[in-house]
Amino acid sequence: MPDCPERIHERARYLQDVQARGESDIRTMLNTRDGSIYMSLTASAAMFDMVRAIMENVPGTNAVTTILEHPSSFDAMTYYAQRTDKALRVAPSNPETGGVDVDEIVALIDADTALLSVMYASNISGAKFDIETLVERARAKKPGLFIIVDAVQHAPHGVIDLQKTPVDGINFAPYKFFGCRGSGVAWLSPRAAMLPHHRLAAKQQAAWELGSPAPAQFAVVSEIVDYVTWIGGHFSDATDRRELFVQGMHRIELHERALLHALLDGHGAQRGLRQMVGVDVFWDHPDLTRRDLIIGVGFANLHPTDAVREYERRGVIVYERVASSLYSGRMLDSFSLPGAVRISPLHCHAPGDVERFLAVTEELTAI
Repeated sequence: MPDCPERIHERARYLQDVQARGESDIRTMLNTRDGSIYMSLTASAAMFDMVRAIMENVPGTNAVTTILEHPSSFDAMTYYAQRTDKALRVAPSNPETGGVDVDEIVALIDADTALLSVMYASNISGAKFDIETLVERARAKKPGLFIIVDAVQHAPHGVIDLQKTPVDGINFAPYKFFGCRGSGVAWLSPRAAMLPHHRLAAKQQAAWELGSPAPAQFAVVSEIVDYVTWIGGHFSDATDRRELFVQGMHRIELHERALLHALLDGHGAQRGLRQMVGVDVFWDHPDLTRRDLIIGVGFANLHPTDAVREYERRGVIVYERVASSLYSGRMLDSFSLPGAVRISPLHCHAPGDVERFLAVTEELTAI
């Protein structure tokens, strides 16, 4: 659009409305009315900024995170722990569940902990963290503890409710919802937003935006919320946008759980991954409510990278997670695994897609 939203022309006012609606829809997604919205080029950049503000300005001698964090949060914590001379305490993974136990995280927190940074769900195993319990227990151990959550992996797969999980910062990436890349969304609590940060001096203390925003980034969020509420409207007569969004996400979650069950135990005449000879299903927790729609598998006869190529030759796109990758090495090492094939469908897949995928997988076991 050939105008700046900070001007007074008709087009500028239209762009202001686009931004205002997008900000409102971010709050709808997270169920919050206060705090500050911060749009960045990537969710990773927003994470570094949030970690910096807290680590540089909140007293304490240590910070806590987990071994399964995405590099954007783990490396931010490592960097600013070194910059601020704080000890970084890292909770180990649970090889059985693919997640991190709440007890392991809480055990590392004490009166001198400045920040706890955790993810909502693992982008390697799909294991969901019990954020509600974790926030409650962490703040019971240290009242007022600052907490940041990386929700990039989980946000497209389940409901987030900041009224139930009152953290100080959270981020997500619109591209995970079929939105655009080059856009990361973060929300900061009122107290976190007021911490010293890069800011234009004339703006309000809690403002995190620098320069003119890109209205398209906000329009993308509104399109996402429109789509999810459209789904919710098929199952609810509610008129409240948040309620329709929750209904839509709930249906997405149920559909994905059904796909996960079909992948693991089979569908129609096609047997599932659990029954296939030559296939190992990693982190195979029996309670599927504790998993997002991600599965990690290994082949007895194929390296993960080779398996990914063989899948592609047959029209199936999956992803390799290997120890040499900066995006997965640390996590796989914690599970004592050299690599895995990550299967990550979405709610737009159907049972027929699952049957096709399982048939291809059986082909690969015979190579």
